[in-house]
Amino acid sequence: MFSYYIQLAIKSLKSTIGTTLLMVLAIACGIGISMTALTLNHMTGNNPISEKSDQLFAVQLQSTGSSSTWNTTDNVPQQLTYQDAANLMRALPELKHTPMYKTGFSVRTLDPEFAPVLRSSRVTTRHFFSMFDVNFLYGGPWSKTVDENPTFQVVISEELNDKLFGGGDNTGKEIFLNATTYQIVGITESWQPKPKFYDVNNGAFQSTEQLFIPFVLSSVYELQSWGNNNGWKEERVNNYQEKLNSEILWTQYWAELPTKKDQDTFSQFLSGYVSQQQKLARFERDDAKGLIRNVQQWLDYNNVVGDDSYVLVAVSFMFLVVCLVNSIGLLLAKFLRNAPHVGVRRALGASRGQVFAQHLVEVGLLGLLGGLLGLAFAYFGLSLLKNNFDGFDFVATMDITMFLAAPIIAVSATVLAGIYPAWRVCTTLPSIYLKTQ
Repeated sequence: MFSYYIQLAIKSLKSTIGTTLLMVLAIACGIGISMTALTLNHMTGNNPISEKSDQLFAVQLQSTGSSSTWNTTDNVPQQLTYQDAANLMRALPELKHTPMYKTGFSVRTLDPEFAPVLRSSRVTTRHFFSMFDVNFLYGGPWSKTVDENPTFQVVISEELNDKLFGGGDNTGKEIFLNATTYQIVGITESWQPKPKFYDVNNGAFQSTEQLFIPFVLSSVYELQSWGNNNGWKEERVNNYQEKLNSEILWTQYWAELPTKKDQDTFSQFLSGYVSQQQKLARFERDDAKGLIRNVQQWLDYNNVVGDDSYVLVAVSFMFLVVCLVNSIGLLLAKFLRNAPHVGVRRALGASRGQVFAQHLVEVGLLGLLGGLLGLAFAYFGLSLLKNNFDGFDFVATMDITMFLAAPIIAVSATVLAGIYPAWRVCTTLPSIYLKTQ
């Protein structure tokens, strides 16, 4: 019976091709705009490491002055000072935790003909790779010894490896970072978590770094921060060493705490550390404290998906409703014009339910066509955003969830909108139209 209804629907849609195209276009416009907004909201709100979201924790310290204020819900800064990061790094060696910050270099190979390229870099420890599930194509992270003794070793990304050498295993080779040679010990697979959860402070949707170097090098070779530097205290900072000893906040800190016991242990350690720093008169506030937040809590805390995104989705679906309301009018006119034929079918024995179902199948087919065309519109809109605006490279991408959602939303919404026209035509009295035949 369903296939028969499909045949009738195709025949009906072909018989009024102009009206059909108009309705398909209206539905497609609504679906295209709403799916574009929904895709952006979906991709920006994605938890990029959901499998470890409850095990990875961003670390915060309320280490600022008694009258300092921060643009966070609890007035706690997102970043740590260098000296706090260095102090925490040396504690609890049985747990994985790492400081980090963003810097950058002019990069070139030892080939004098190679033109240098500018690339951002993450200064961190070897734990970064295992904590965030960064896989390696070749080699691996540097050793524990390198984390304790400054050594010029570097991990590069697959993209940079292709740029510098054209791909392949190039571990053991040396490259110039500015004027210093570093030995490549590992080459990571392409890794682009979106949002860039481990450093939302410097842009939640920026590309990940293509170089990773040991954190211990920063104190020896004065690696400048390419990220946000926030100060709250009047202090003299005339050179790099004074910056390291200052209260300027510029490092991020993460810990992997897979069990409740690990989380309690780390939290107790933070409380002890805060008390120690209060006794040393570094932490001035009475409410000084240490906090940990898992990945999802961290994304929510930093409002990565802003209210504007939800408003945009709401407005786009309101536009879809407007398109569907127009389609209801066209459907009602089309169905009622076909009422004499429905009257004949009813007189020959077709029930109201059968007539209603037949028209809903026609509406569903209309919605499917509009959904597929709307999918093309959404793809076109996302491509425009990706090609013309910075920061949309990864979020303006329709994944399989959104790809399947478009026709489902189109068919569901159109069938819902088509209930009234289908009900009107199935309730017509056959006798009225039989008299006119």
